[in-house]
Amino acid sequence: MGMFSFAKDIGDKIFNRDDAKHDAKSESKADANTPVQSSEPSAQSVANILLRRIQQQNLDISELKIKYNGSTDTAEISGKAKTQADREKAIIAIGNVQNVAKVIDNIDIEEDAPESTMYTVKSGDNLSKIAKDVYGSANDYMKIFEANKPMLSEPDKIYPGQVLRIPKP
Repeated sequence: MGMFSFAKDIGDKIFNRDDAKHDAKSESKADANTPVQSSEPSAQSVANILLRRIQQQNLDISELKIKYNGSTDTAEISGKAKTQADREKAIIAIGNVQNVAKVIDNIDIEEDAPESTMYTVKSGDNLSKIAKDVYGSANDYMKIFEANKPMLSEPDKIYPGQVLRIPKP
């Protein structure tokens, strides 16, 4: 349990929050006499989108709940995970989304295990380079890839700012 920080401007764009603000500003410039209605998604609709994102990961988490605070760009997650890996995958699944800067973790775990290290991808990184730095062998990159599936679909599809789980050696 704890709080995890993410780069809020980096990640999968699953809701068009910034586009709605930009469109509203453009409309207001076009006709100053017309009131602007913001299409900013509600905190509940964002929480529902984040909940579906975790459910798509096929993780073993019961009583899963997500709260989202748009003014602080914070998602709070709770539930009961079968494993530490399921807990960590849920955290990075919602943290690696644009406009999520923090994830507050309140997930209980049934099977206790050591926590993975969270690693933020830097420019020039690839899984082989990260594996060499962490495990001493570039050939261990599949450990990192497997630990981040299904969020990662291919080993070479990572980007700077993305947070990955790095399992203990």
